[in-house]
Amino acid sequence: MIPAHIAPPLSVAKPAISLQMRLTLLCLAALTIMSGATVAPSLPALEAHFAQHEDIALLSRLILSLPALMIALFAPLAGFVSDRYGRRRLLLLAVTVYALTGISALLQDSLAGLLASRILLGIAVAGTMTSVTALVGDYFNPDQRRTYMSQQGAFISLGGVIFLVAGGLLADIHWRAPFVIYAAALLLIPAVIRYLPEPERNNIERSSDHFSDEKPDWMAFALLLGAALLNSLVFFLIPTQLPFLLKEIGVDAPSLAGIAIAASNLMGALASLVFYPLARNHLGKSGVFVLGFAVMACGMGLIAEADSFNAIMIATAIYGCGMGTLIPHIFATGLESATPNIRGRISGALAASVFIGQFLSPLISQPWIERFGLASSFSAASAVLLFLATLALFLHWLKAKPSSEIILQ
Repeated sequence: MIPAHIAPPLSVAKPAISLQMRLTLLCLAALTIMSGATVAPSLPALEAHFAQHEDIALLSRLILSLPALMIALFAPLAGFVSDRYGRRRLLLLAVTVYALTGISALLQDSLAGLLASRILLGIAVAGTMTSVTALVGDYFNPDQRRTYMSQQGAFISLGGVIFLVAGGLLADIHWRAPFVIYAAALLLIPAVIRYLPEPERNNIERSSDHFSDEKPDWMAFALLLGAALLNSLVFFLIPTQLPFLLKEIGVDAPSLAGIAIAASNLMGALASLVFYPLARNHLGKSGVFVLGFAVMACGMGLIAEADSFNAIMIATAIYGCGMGTLIPHIFATGLESATPNIRGRISGALAASVFIGQFLSPLISQPWIERFGLASSFSAASAVLLFLATLALFLHWLKAKPSSEIILQ
């Protein structure tokens, strides 16, 4: 007999994919970007409100990046819980905590209380993101998964546009107002109960350390995690530093900051739906990494040189094209290496790598900015992305060599 608290291995049977199931997964995935995008336009006003605090320049950025640290720390644990105890139970708990901790910031009178609520929000996002990614792997076959990931990338980007613009408009009223948007997560709980069944499991007894004989390519997966970490480190300059760069060039309205950041998400949605499938079919797995990193490097370089709101809009749109091509590819590539019994842990490792980069971003960029200036941080980010594009191109070239096939295949 299998102990009641241990979920047995997943069966190969997959549930029929309904429109309601797909939409529920897409809305849940959008909660990830909502966790940061909603409050990004409020950062300058929040910093001014708590100006009496020492190191407020860094602490205000932690409002965005502190949840990322919690996701990085707890996503692997969430993956283990998801594999062992089931996906849906964890998902329901995580979405409930997400909504309650998100809106609790409306009631916080201290910066410490606000940061504490963001810690709990990050833990909830870890459970949500890991469960959803694992369910995608459970429900879809590889071809369906790539199609879904392009749709998810577009949906997350469009969600980012909505949340950023709404957050900016609400921030024009008061810096606390955008936190009310987190209550929308409560609307997804009935949909999870109704449309997302726990994947079927067979009756084969197993020990807790028994997995499929198939083994992921751990070297390739490690490279993928490194690329995801560096990419998210660079990406998080946009929500954490772009509002301040805009203020530096004379654009003060939070709503305009939200629109500027949203431009990258809007183009990211288009890229996920259109450019990513074309790039995947014509350039292959490693070629998509070359293209995505190169386009993002161009966008970051243009942000560094921009001296007007229109120039910022063009630059963030170009960056978004690369981001929308790359992000779904990172997760689709990661899930391809995951066997069913470790899919939650693979999903957790991907989430951890993405969000540890987001947490580190202000910790690394703020000292740089204080010494070299805001624009210089975007120039440095462009150089990092160009390095990643060059590395991806080198690996793409090596892959074609017979002596490298065993290692890099």
